[in-house]
Amino acid sequence: MAKVGIVMGSDSDMPIMAKAADILEELGISYEMKIISAHREPDVFFEYAKSAEEKGFKIIIAGAGMAAHLPGMCAAIFPMPVIGIPMHTTSLGGVDSLYSIVQMPSGIPVATVAINGGANAGILAAKILATSDEALLSKLKEYSKTLETSVQKKDAKLQEVGYKNYK
Repeated sequence: MAKVGIVMGSDSDMPIMAKAADILEELGISYEMKIISAHREPDVFFEYAKSAEEKGFKIIIAGAGMAAHLPGMCAAIFPMPVIGIPMHTTSLGGVDSLYSIVQMPSGIPVATVAINGGANAGILAAKILATSDEALLSKLKEYSKTLETSVQKKDAKLQEVGYKNYK
């Protein structure tokens, strides 16, 4: 049974949403991924959001651009956490999406990550789930350690070759 629902309004969102899925897979978290347009197929969307709890979802990660109603509407229907990913747009650079997702009315929160922040959405979902899963918490601590090691290796290389030869 999937613990996380990943939903996007368009297949153009896939490269960003895939980053969330990659993190969940790396940490061993099950998920279901769907493309559903809240505007073009409202009945399908409402059924998805209404049935998410019954399916066993603990979190929904919803990505959307422009008007970006998908995350907020998920939050209005689904009683557990929703993480919104604002998508970069050509018209306003994703600021339109960001404002649409982050400016929810009182009582309908959406945890919002950066524009195109798919990986952070996956990590945030994992951190929420880890509050009641010690094994997952251990995996997250190891993941953080790999990030630390990666930065240390990059700095060691910089110190060795200097900034002009750093590639």
